[in-house]
Amino acid sequence: MFLRSKSFQHDQHIPARFAFGKPGTDGPFALADNVSPHLAWGGEPVGSKSFAVTCIDNDVPSRGDDVNQSGRMVPADLPRVAFTHWLLADLPGDLHELVEGACGQGIVAHGKKNPPGPDGSRQGLNDYTVWFQGDTEMSGDYFGYDGPCPPWNDSIVHHYHFHLYALDVAKLDLPERFGLDEFQQACAGHISAEAVLTGTYSMNPAVPT
Repeated sequence: MFLRSKSFQHDQHIPARFAFGKPGTDGPFALADNVSPHLAWGGEPVGSKSFAVTCIDNDVPSRGDDVNQSGRMVPADLPRVAFTHWLLADLPGDLHELVEGACGQGIVAHGKKNPPGPDGSRQGLNDYTVWFQGDTEMSGDYFGYDGPCPPWNDSIVHHYHFHLYALDVAKLDLPERFGLDEFQQACAGHISAEAVLTGTYSMNPAVPT
């Protein structure tokens, strides 16, 4: 099974159009267009009944002491943790493409409550839900796709892993409000094939992508 994109190439830089944040013109940070990328796939096992997509960054700093602090850098040897950017389930078994923007465009304060997507599909909570907790201007439930926004002073490039799963069920047993743990539990025993597409992103001009 394969997964590819017209928006970016495997192991190459993701354009800022598909990110949540980008380098600013009057400072280190600005909001970006946050458009969901194009994805296309095929070669799934015969009998696959649905597909699911995740996007996860495993390069997120495990501590926030230095994150986005002027005059400081997030050290490269700092332990890293995962950050979920997208959970998309119940894609029809006869669907093999998502066009750019099909599952979201722009940034919505307090999160997108009903992000767009193919008929019948469902989108879970991404980790901006946790990131913005306590922020009165941004806190809320962030459903659907919200793209890269690594620390602008990080000393490493972040890698965004888009996983496509072919499933032997048409619908996953998921609650209305689900995150990565619930998604993984629902997928257990139903994945017949998997493909991965990885893109890179950095907002630190000293760290080439």
